[in-house]
Amino acid sequence: MEMSGERVINAPRAEVWAHLNSAETLRASVPGCEELSGSPEEGFEAVVKQKVGPVKATFKGGVTLSDVVEGESYKISGEGKGGVAGFAKGGADVTLADTDDGGTRLTYEVEAKVGGKIAQLGSRLINGFARKMADQFFENFQAQVEGTAESAEDEPAPA
Repeated sequence: MEMSGERVINAPRAEVWAHLNSAETLRASVPGCEELSGSPEEGFEAVVKQKVGPVKATFKGGVTLSDVVEGESYKISGEGKGGVAGFAKGGADVTLADTDDGGTRLTYEVEAKVGGKIAQLGSRLINGFARKMADQFFENFQAQVEGTAESAEDEPAPA
């Protein structure tokens, strides 16, 4: 399955890039993520708990970054195994561009595949779930970036 989208984030591109490479931000952005550790250079290890239709599973897997163009774009790829539930793997091409008002336009193209018990649920359910997960991730990511930017700039320093 494939999907794409974009979000305008109210933060400078350098800040958005830093968050795209932060294990802490990614952990907070991935729906159902219980653990995420590692670095952009070495790759990340993750544990994600999700329910897809009637199938509930804990996926353990890795995430790597490739085709990195500092401050502009990268490809993020991951694969997780959920035991008897099956597997999920996919990737996203993420591109950043400046907006006229000082924000950042984040564009993504996602490709995902599933197998095992999850794949038996039917493509309509899976496609809807995948779209919801991608939307949730980028919504959470935007909130993380903009929340950090607001708290650092807009809140008064403690007295």
